[in-house]
Amino acid sequence: MAEKGGEQQQQQPMEIDRRVESEESGDEDGQNKGVIEEVFQNIRVRGNASGEPDTPVDIETVILDPEAEDVDLNHCRIGKIEGFEVLKKVEVLCLRQNLIKMIENLDHLTTLRELDLYDNQIKVIENLQVLKDLEILDLSFNILRKVDGLEGLTKLKKLFLLNNKITKMENIGHLEQLDLLELGSNRIRVIENIDILKKMTSLFLGKNKITKLQNLDGLTNLTVLSIQSNRLTKIEGMQSLVNLQELYLSHNGIEVIEGLENNKKLTTVDIANNRIKKIENISHLTELQEFWMNDNLIEQWSDLDELKNAKNLQTVYFEGNPLQKDPQYRRKVMLSLPSIRQIDATFIRF
Repeated sequence: MAEKGGEQQQQQPMEIDRRVESEESGDEDGQNKGVIEEVFQNIRVRGNASGEPDTPVDIETVILDPEAEDVDLNHCRIGKIEGFEVLKKVEVLCLRQNLIKMIENLDHLTTLRELDLYDNQIKVIENLQVLKDLEILDLSFNILRKVDGLEGLTKLKKLFLLNNKITKMENIGHLEQLDLLELGSNRIRVIENIDILKKMTSLFLGKNKITKLQNLDGLTNLTVLSIQSNRLTKIEGMQSLVNLQELYLSHNGIEVIEGLENNKKLTTVDIANNRIKKIENISHLTELQEFWMNDNLIEQWSDLDELKNAKNLQTVYFEGNPLQKDPQYRRKVMLSLPSIRQIDATFIRF
């Protein structure tokens, strides 16, 4: 039972970070790793000691192994994608935290399965059409304003576009193999153009400007839905999400728990930091293990009866509600919910 984070991840104050880093943990003898003999070992932060901006370096100063399958050039001040045509077998290319402004010169990397361009200065998604086998693409923390240029990536399974300036969900309907979509911390107002993505299991839309839960009917395989820190006032539009297991709706303006009649597989529900006055309409959620409802307006101890059918419930968060002011707060929670092992951030001692 992990302690509940703030607003998550990765995810990332506003998101549950469910992403498992794809970087392999070290092969035997380093056979499959790119041999990088000069990786600027003194560079640890952007900018130099005088506060001046970093100057891009010459890629020729980095020696690459043509046989490498996994190449990691994280935080190397690379200003341009070039010189990688020597990589004949590369499957994973990580260029995180560099100074790259344009996606280019990838035509020879047809073996690539994962491309990581997290935290660069890219404004346009382009020149990816030759990467037919690409499965994972991370363009988080760039300067993108539009989702485009993904036409040829029919095998894409995970798409990370966290923290850009994207205003609309578009041009992703053809990604039929997509399993995970991360669009947190953008400027999106409407959930749209994704209901045909039948294979998607995880959708992250935290910290946007979304006012309504809608256009989710086609996502019947969805298991994780995170729409924290938006402008929602009602739980709705989730009747088709029959396989949903984790729901994150904290930091919205929701006033009533409702609309979860068909979501019987839920194990985690996060509705913290809303305006809810009563725990109701969840007695059928018998699979619940985590219930996060801190910083709401719950006053009545009898409301906890709504959770008694969840025999495997282990963690609850009620701090920041009026009932927490009761001097016997923790004792009463334990008596009401005997299966509990953690109340707020503190484990129960037996």
